[in-house]
Amino acid sequence: MKQGEEVLTIAPETKECTAGVAKMQCLLVKEGDATEWQYFYNQIEGFTHEPGYEYQLVVSKSKVENPPADTSSLKYKLVKVVSKKLATIK
Repeated sequence: MKQGEEVLTIAPETKECTAGVAKMQCLLVKEGDATEWQYFYNQIEGFTHEPGYEYQLVVSKSKVENPPADTSSLKYKLVKVVSKKLATIK
């Protein structure tokens, strides 16, 4: 991987979350070797989540200069989909 790129694992379902004052659906992600799901309040440019599938993605992460209030200072862009597998129901 190149500098500025990282691996994200995307959960098969989204969860309702609150960003600022707005309710929205957040992706659940694990960054790198993390074992706990975290809410992902951002968007991944070029990626469309399909419910029921777990993804492993390589994304580039860059800083946004002077981001508007209530928005992220980071921008994520899809580099490649490493895997997309149908989630098993537990």
